[in-house]
Amino acid sequence: MAQRHMNHRERALSLTRARGIARARDFKAAGIPLVYLKRLTDAGDLARLARGLYQNPEGVGVDIAHDLAEAARLVPNGVVSLVSALRQHELTTQLPHAVWMTIPHKARTPSPAGVGLEIVRATGEALTAGVEHVQVEGVEVPIYGVAKTIADCFKHRRHVGEDVAIEALRDALRQRKTTPSELMKYAAIDRVASRMEPFIKAMQ
Repeated sequence: MAQRHMNHRERALSLTRARGIARARDFKAAGIPLVYLKRLTDAGDLARLARGLYQNPEGVGVDIAHDLAEAARLVPNGVVSLVSALRQHELTTQLPHAVWMTIPHKARTPSPAGVGLEIVRATGEALTAGVEHVQVEGVEVPIYGVAKTIADCFKHRRHVGEDVAIEALRDALRQRKTTPSELMKYAAIDRVASRMEPFIKAMQ
């Protein structure tokens, strides 16, 4: 019995090391009874971030972008976007009160457990274009690149504020994090080309 417990413990810890942040369903799929998660949490071997989310205690909060990793595990079909993506790209001084994520138009609205979420929806290229991946605490986090993020901010300017979008556009061009042609490519996908073009021309 003790040997079985040790095997479950080692496998559970190995899983969290491999995935960065693991979901309860990941343990279940690996054949680890969920009852062991409480034992490991009580023993300090695992940290319970929220309902169904677990991490190696040494990794909790190591990265300033920890919330992005947690959100990526909670919303596996989502992409970090808008102000949260701007923050990751160092294009805003704003501290978002929640993680902004874009999800498919018909996807079920996620129930946040722990980390706060702000959800917007998209379809087609507006959802799939410009997605990059960053590593946060061992979790591969999907996030929109600089040009797509700025186009999204213009598209959702009523949510984030057009001043935030304009500031990000100016800083991205000044710091050469993107180019006018790349910005216009994503502006066309988001159908905000006519809105963005005058700002881009004025800043060149």
